[in-house]
Amino acid sequence: MDYLFPDSVLLIFCKAPVPGQVKTRLQAALNAEQAATAHIQLTRFTLDRAFRQTLCPVRLYCAPDAGHQFFKQCAKDYPLKLAAQRGADLGERMLNAFAETLTTYRHAVLIGCDCPSLTIDDLHQALEALQSGHEAVFAPAEDGGYVLIGLNAPQPNLFEDMVWGNETVMAETRRRAAAAKLKVYELSMQWDVDDIEGWKRFLRKK
Repeated sequence: MDYLFPDSVLLIFCKAPVPGQVKTRLQAALNAEQAATAHIQLTRFTLDRAFRQTLCPVRLYCAPDAGHQFFKQCAKDYPLKLAAQRGADLGERMLNAFAETLTTYRHAVLIGCDCPSLTIDDLHQALEALQSGHEAVFAPAEDGGYVLIGLNAPQPNLFEDMVWGNETVMAETRRRAAAAKLKVYELSMQWDVDDIEGWKRFLRKK
């Protein structure tokens, strides 16, 4: 396959769609089965977008492992490779994914599967920024976190001893990147689907 960025890789983090274990905050309005179905819809939306152009190779990083039938079906439906997330918390899992892939590729961009505001142009922009000399790329989220991170080297300082899932993550990440004197590029503000309002926003967008 001829890629626009053959020396880069897109990493997509995804949980197995097990009812009661994914999108639990949607269960204020949906039942566990419906929340799992929503997770599948968001994942498919993400994969469709990722392959809208042949940007670069894609790896689907699966939790708790790559054995779920949904992941196997994704590997049949899309030209991607499956990998297992490894680590005790989100930071360790992301760091390990970068460490694994940046031995093979020069640049890596990591996203989740619940940010429908990210476009193929955003992904293109992130990869281009890494190729043009930026050492880190972020897409900040409205809730104070980020929905995309791109790196040319693993950068453990961005992941270790971080309190995840709160409104200070992006600010703390910026502070750490500045302390490490990284050349940073930021995409436009994004939104993700964490609660029922985000889910309704996604349904309006479709």
